[in-house]
Amino acid sequence: MIGVDWGTSNLRAYRLAEDGRVLARREAPRGILTIEPGGFPDALRAVVGDWIAAGETRVLLSGMVGSRQGWQEAPYIPCPAGFDTLVARLIRMPFEDAEALLVPGLTCRDRQGVPEVLRGEETEMLGAAAALGGGEATVCLPGSHSKWARLSGGRVEGFATYMTGEAFSALSGHTILARTLDPRAPHHAGAFARGLARARQGGGLLHHLFGLRAAALFDELGEEEAGSFLSGLLIGHEVAAALEAGVAPPVILVGSSLLTERYARALDAFGVPSREAPPDAAARGLALIGAALR
Repeated sequence: MIGVDWGTSNLRAYRLAEDGRVLARREAPRGILTIEPGGFPDALRAVVGDWIAAGETRVLLSGMVGSRQGWQEAPYIPCPAGFDTLVARLIRMPFEDAEALLVPGLTCRDRQGVPEVLRGEETEMLGAAAALGGGEATVCLPGSHSKWARLSGGRVEGFATYMTGEAFSALSGHTILARTLDPRAPHHAGAFARGLARARQGGGLLHHLFGLRAAALFDELGEEEAGSFLSGLLIGHEVAAALEAGVAPPVILVGSSLLTERYARALDAFGVPSREAPPDAAARGLALIGAALR
């Protein structure tokens, strides 16, 4: 079977054995925003066509490929949802070369009734939790739009989104704070820790953000430190908000080591243990969905 994690910027493809092992993997900068209308079948062939020619007959697709800007929009499934729910709601795609099935995203509402949505992360969350034994868990996927999900019995019960990565990009590049930092500076662990500590103090994020500007004016925060301080400040506020809703430690972190290491440090600052998920969580989730189809 072939599993494809197709996001906004990149496409990751996995050739999977019947037991779920990753036999081969590929990555291409062919996210959905790079595909012309009607071009998704050809884009898929360009990446995995030889695997299909070698005998693979099924392709499972997850991620933003199922969004309004993707190949075909898939309705969101309400939480709680597990592998059985996803399998029952797979969408058959118009693809002549093989059976192509689209994994839908999930939706829920927060405590105030405001809707939440995700696409692609459901496969990673369920794959990561299954790899670590299932049961009650909190899974965090750091990124532009970080996701924190509550899982129980192999089902996503609910989740929350934080625009931390996108906020960092906007603040560090398009506000007065951009004048205070060097975007080329390497990560500064000490400044990151100071940002985390500041996030645990009163005053709120908006006040804390201007404090970064003022500290720079008084030479209390150098340009080489400011970006890491801002990162720590934003991640610290995200973690504090997520902990208010309650977590089941250790928090499972899914993503690149660059981000998961920072989130692990942030959780440690709040006294919450964490662990990094095994690699290829998306591939494992896709493999388990495929296994449920057999």
